[in-house]
Amino acid sequence: MSEALDRVRGVRELPLFPLGMVLFPGVPLPLHIFETRYRRMLADVRVSNNLFGVSYFDAEAAPGERPPVGHIGCVAEVVESQLMPDGRSNILTVGLVRYRVESYVERDEPYLIGEVSFFEDDPEDEALLARHAREVSELFKRIARAVRTLNDDRAGLPEVPDTTPERLSFMIAAAIEMDSEIKQELLELRSTFERLNRISNLLSQAVAGYEERARMHSIAKNNGHGGKQIDLE
Repeated sequence: MSEALDRVRGVRELPLFPLGMVLFPGVPLPLHIFETRYRRMLADVRVSNNLFGVSYFDAEAAPGERPPVGHIGCVAEVVESQLMPDGRSNILTVGLVRYRVESYVERDEPYLIGEVSFFEDDPEDEALLARHAREVSELFKRIARAVRTLNDDRAGLPEVPDTTPERLSFMIAAAIEMDSEIKQELLELRSTFERLNRISNLLSQAVAGYEERARMHSIAKNNGHGGKQIDLE
């Protein structure tokens, strides 16, 4: 059993926080808690296990008032919390492990509670995963270098640390810009190889464009026309 699964051992019911974004395991997520029901949720989890679930939910695009039974989300662990005088809170959470909502628990609480099961990726060929992870990491680094050039080294995508292929796939999926629906699809996959493959395809389509923009930016600066940041939209 992994450390993440061990951390949720014995947890059967999980408070849920529907958001219009996707949280991945191992990725930090700062949140500002201001709604009354989520102030209550935060108070409850702070005196228990500091765990709640982040479920992707676009209320404007999805029918109903809550994510459907069977949806996949990610457990958020509260690691820092700052309570303000007016009752609002700034918290820092970190994604822990994925869950599937098996049913909703009907209880006299203002927030959603799900009966959940937890999972990680299925076992796969470790040598193959390591090789594929190195390829994806290199593509990501190429884009990161190009972005730093475009921003005159003031900003850029994060460096890629040495980690497991599964963790790497989540970190890169969180870092790159793409529709939330695609991020949710990546979260739901139980194959590290397939997730890396999809990320590789996305990065491969983007890397040449970033590098060409970075090259032109450098030329413009060297000719005395630099100083204006290229619009990446």
